[in-house]
Amino acid sequence: MPVLDPASLEASTLADLHEIASELLIDGFRRLRRSELIDAIVERQGGEPAKPARRRARVEKPAAAAKAAPRRRAVKAAPEDAEEELEAKTDVKPDAEEGEADAGRRRRSRRGGRTRAEAAEAPDNADTPDNAEKADNADKGAQHADDPPTASGSSGRKADKADKADKADKAPRRRAESEPDDEDGRVAEDEEAVEGVVELLPNGSGFVRVSPPEPSDDDVYVSAAQVKRCELVSGDRIAGPRRVPRRSERFASLVRIDTINGAPASEVADGGRFDELPAAFPGERFKLGSEDPTVKAIEWLTPFGRGSRVAIVGAARAGKSEALRRLAGALSATEGLQLSVVLAGVRPEEISAWAEEPVKPAAALSFAASADAQDHSVELVIDQARRLAARGAHAVVLIDTLDGMHEHSARRAMAAARNLVDGGSLTVIATASAPIGGETTVISLNARLTSTGRFPAIDLAGSGTIRPELLVGAAGADAIASARAEALED
Repeated sequence: MPVLDPASLEASTLADLHEIASELLIDGFRRLRRSELIDAIVERQGGEPAKPARRRARVEKPAAAAKAAPRRRAVKAAPEDAEEELEAKTDVKPDAEEGEADAGRRRRSRRGGRTRAEAAEAPDNADTPDNAEKADNADKGAQHADDPPTASGSSGRKADKADKADKADKAPRRRAESEPDDEDGRVAEDEEAVEGVVELLPNGSGFVRVSPPEPSDDDVYVSAAQVKRCELVSGDRIAGPRRVPRRSERFASLVRIDTINGAPASEVADGGRFDELPAAFPGERFKLGSEDPTVKAIEWLTPFGRGSRVAIVGAARAGKSEALRRLAGALSATEGLQLSVVLAGVRPEEISAWAEEPVKPAAALSFAASADAQDHSVELVIDQARRLAARGAHAVVLIDTLDGMHEHSARRAMAAARNLVDGGSLTVIATASAPIGGETTVISLNARLTSTGRFPAIDLAGSGTIRPELLVGAAGADAIASARAEALED
C-alpha cells in the first residue's frame, strides 16, 4: 500500500479510512474519532502525525466550552466539521469516557441486559412467530389472572412497560446462547420423532405434551394450521417428526403429523365433525356375560348399549364405585371397544385399587383436587373419545365421579355420549349422587341392601332404561316392566 499523506486522508470518507485501518491492522480503529484515525494511519505508515491547530484547540477545550460547542455548531456548522459532528454523535465515547461506559456495560450485564450496541447487532425477530410467547401465556395464564391490581394506574403501566422491555431484552440473548447455528447462520433442523398427547390453546394452536398432563421443556409446538387441517382435539395422541427451535422460538415445532391415535393422519382427517353427525337411540346391547350378580342384574334389568348415557346413582356407601369397577372388568373382555377410565374426586385408596385392574385410569385425581382440575381431566378423555367415535370407533368412558365437577361440565361430559348413525359410538358410564338429566339408562343402588350384603342391591323402582325394546326386544321390555311392578308391590 502506498504511503498516504494527511491531506489525502482528510479528503477520504470515513468508510475508506476504516478499510485502510483494517488493512494496516490498527487495533480498535472503530472507536477512534476521524482526526485520531487519520493520525493513527499516518503514524502506522511511518509518517509524522499531523495535528492542525484547529483540531488541537477543539480537543483541549475546557469542559464548559465543550458542552456549549455542539449548540453553536448546530446553528452554523462548517462543511468540513459536519462529518466529524455526525461521527461524534454515533461513535463510541472518547478514551477519557470509556471507563464509565465499560462500567455501565458491566452493570447491565449483571442485571441480565445488553448494551445498545449489542441490541443493535441482535437479529430483528419482530416478524418471526414466537412460540415461546404462546407457551408463556398458556402456562402462566392462571398466575396472571390471580395477580392483584396495582395501587396506581400510572405506576402499574410503567411496571408493565419495564417488564416487557426486560423480557424483550433478555429473550433473544438466551435463545442465541442455547441454539446452535450451522455454517450459513440458520438453525439446523433435527427431524427426531416425537409422540405425545395434544393440548390445545385458546388461540387454536397447541402443544404435544410428551409427559402428560404436566407441561415440560421437551413439549413440541403444533401450529393452528396443523390443528385445523387434522381436526385435532385435546387428548389426541399424535406422532411425527419435529424440528429444533429457531432463534425466535422457545419450543421445538412439529414438522408434520404422521399418526393420530395410532391411525394414519391422512385417513383420520377425512372423517366428519362429531357434533355434526346424526345420532340415534342405542340399539345394540352390551353383552357383558358376567356371573357377578350385580353385573348380571344390570345387564338384564337396566340394559344399556353402544351410545348410552348411563348414570349409576345412590347415596353414600351404596356401592357405586364398586359397581363401576365390576362393569369395567366385564367391558374389558368385549372386543372392539376403546375403554377409558377417569377417576375424578375419588378416595386415594380407590386410586390404588384401580391401578390393579385390567383397565388402568387415563387420569386419576383424589377429592382434594379442585373442581377445575377434575373438569379438565374428564374433558381431555371425553374429547379423545369423541374423536374416536367420529372416526368410526366404539369408545366407552367410565367416570367416577361427577359429584366434584361443575354442573355444566358434568352435563357436557354426559351429553357427549351418543350412537352415531352409520358410524361409531361413545358410551359414558358415570357415578353420581343423583341423575343429572338426559340419561338413557339410570342404575339406582339401594344403600340399605348394600349395607346388609344383599346383592344385587339395585333399586328397580328408581332404575330404568329409555326405549328398552331397542336393546332387548319387546319380550325383554315386558319382562323388565313386570319385574319393576313386582318390586313396587313389595
